[in-house]
Order: sequence, then C-alpha cells, then structure tokens
Amino acid sequence: MKLKVLGCSGGIGGRSRTTALLLDSDILIDAGTGVGDLSIAELASIDHVFVSHSHLDHVAFIPFLVDTVGSMRDQPLTVYATQPTLAILQTHLFNEAIWPDFTQIPDSEAPYLRYATIAVGETVDLGGRKITPLPANHIVPAVGFQLDSGQASLVFTGDTTSHDALWGAVNQIENLRYLIIESAFSNQNKTVAIQSRHLCPDLLMAELEKLQRPAEIYITHLKQGDAALIMREIAACAGPFQPRRLSHHQLFEF
Repeated sequence: MKLKVLGCSGGIGGRSRTTALLLDSDILIDAGTGVGDLSIAELASIDHVFVSHSHLDHVAFIPFLVDTVGSMRDQPLTVYATQPTLAILQTHLFNEAIWPDFTQIPDSEAPYLRYATIAVGETVDLGGRKITPLPANHIVPAVGFQLDSGQASLVFTGDTTSHDALWGAVNQIENLRYLIIESAFSNQNKTVAIQSRHLCPDLLMAELEKLQRPAEIYITHLKQGDAALIMREIAACAGPFQPRRLSHHQLFEF
C-alpha cells in the first residue's frame, strides 16, 4: 500500500492544503483542498472516500470531485462515514441548497454518489486493504482510521483531543508502523484547543505517553502561522517520541 499526503495543513494559503490522503490511486482518506491538485484522470480513478468527520476542511472537495468526474465513471463514488456524519453531509451539504444530491443524479438507480455506513472497530476490506475506523473525540462525531496492508499498519487519528479509547485500540495493533496525529494549536492557545477538542503540544505529549507500541510519529493539522512554534514546543517536550512534521506530498509505503 502507498499513502500520499495531498494536504495536511490546518488552513489554506500559498502551498498549504487541508487534510486529504490518497491511498494507492483509488481511495481517499478525507477530502480537503489537497484533492484539487490531482489531475482529471487521477480524480476519475478514485472509487472510495473515507470521511473522518464532517468539518469542511476534511470534506470540502467531495462535492467538486463528484461534480467533475461523476459522468466519467461506470460506478458511483462511495463515501464511507459513520451514520451521524453521513446524516450531516446529507442534511447540510448534499441538500440541493448547498450542492445537488448526487445520490439521485442522474437517477437513483445509477447515481454518481452512494453512501456506506461504517462503525468504530468494523473493518472494511477493499481487495486486502483493510480500513478500520478508530475512536476519536472531537466537537462533532468523528473517527480515526487504521490502514492495514497485512504487513504493516498506519494510524491516522483524524481530529481528536484526549481520548483513552483511541489508545486502547491503537495499542492492540501488532503491526503498527506509522502514527499520524494532530496538534492543531500551540500551548499558548491551549484553552482554544480544549474548547474545540483539538490537541496542543502539552496535550499531545500526555496522549503519546499512552502509546505502548513503537511507531514513527508524524504531526498534522498545524494551524497557519503557528506551525513552526507548535513544532518547537513539541520538540522541547518530545522525549523519546521524536515526532516529525507531516509534509505535503509525503509518501508512505507499508
């Protein structure tokens, strides 16, 4: 399996893109603004989109993706999310007022878009590529994901704050190799991090202390303007974890 980072920033501007990860050539993990850098052919190759939660920086380009390549495809694009997240997308995004309901276009028998409900701990197997939703704790219903090739696993926490249930699941992954975890705010904005259910370096370190398996750790979702400060704060208290900043176009093979 190959995972390419299309976007990993907490905002936009310049070369920054919001969260989107491309697994092989046909699976998206979230669909933030990084999706917009793909070619038409690459967009048309995407069959599956797994959504961690409904916030716009993680779903903004699903509508554009469907609208751009829906008519080019033989099968509908499948969006996988928990039932609460799907309900939000249906009610507030694909609702005819903000964007057309592509589950009914061109008709309900052969639509451009379909939904598939997922649940924490229940694995979706796509040709031997196993994707398992993990617990997360955010301001809206949210999950992270374990991506398992059979040889190794990568965990993407999505947006989350402190959550023991996440580490209970992660510590059971025997073939864990990579951990991508957020730290959206600096310590000086710790109150905002707590209110919005994100992490800052102090909270991140407390969470990493719960990790019981070796892994390469990468930091994502750093807020614009504070990214360098956040990474300095992490470096100052990282201890043995040695987290690195996730970068645009970074590639993982596992």
